[in-house]
Amino acid sequence: MTRDPTPSPPPPAQGDRAAILAWRREERQRLIAARLAIPAETRSSFSLSIAAGLDAAIGDVGGRTVSLYWPFRGEPDLRPWLASVGLRGGRAALPVVVEKAKPLVFRAYRPGDPLERGVWNIPVPAKDEPVIPDVVIAPVVGFDPGRYRLGYGGGFFDRTLAALPAKPLVLGVGYALQAIPTIHPLPHDIAMDRIVTESGTR
Repeated sequence: MTRDPTPSPPPPAQGDRAAILAWRREERQRLIAARLAIPAETRSSFSLSIAAGLDAAIGDVGGRTVSLYWPFRGEPDLRPWLASVGLRGGRAALPVVVEKAKPLVFRAYRPGDPLERGVWNIPVPAKDEPVIPDVVIAPVVGFDPGRYRLGYGGGFFDRTLAALPAKPLVLGVGYALQAIPTIHPLPHDIAMDRIVTESGTR
């Protein structure tokens, strides 16, 4: 298995928000570099295993709206799995950043739908057809045993989950090497229901 030899930065003082945020910035850079260092063919193999884990975690997708994401900076590429959701009677969606420091919106998506460039040039559905997901799948930069997710630092997913009218099934996806002892969760952080990696589901 691929291992990251770079050590984590020294832990921050507990309760020191500024120190925790600074620690997260360093840890985020380390973990993204480790993810990008995984060979492309290995990441493809891991993605297949993660897709199988999603099927086991979600069960029947028929009649359910499942939000995934467009892969970015070495994240697991689950677009073939996303395409299969519609073939199995479900509805797929992608998250869209509409404004900084605001919740995401989710737009319905089918393979072949027109896309436009969103934040960080990530493709998003061009048609404004908002939906409310039953399942939200979020990529992780890091994760800990409490299923807390280290993301990119914008707070979009936590803000979005807090604003949804009903709680969806929330699954984090990533690689096993992204596991860390703690993300030093803050009050706004929301734990995932499960974390799915190529090594299994936590």
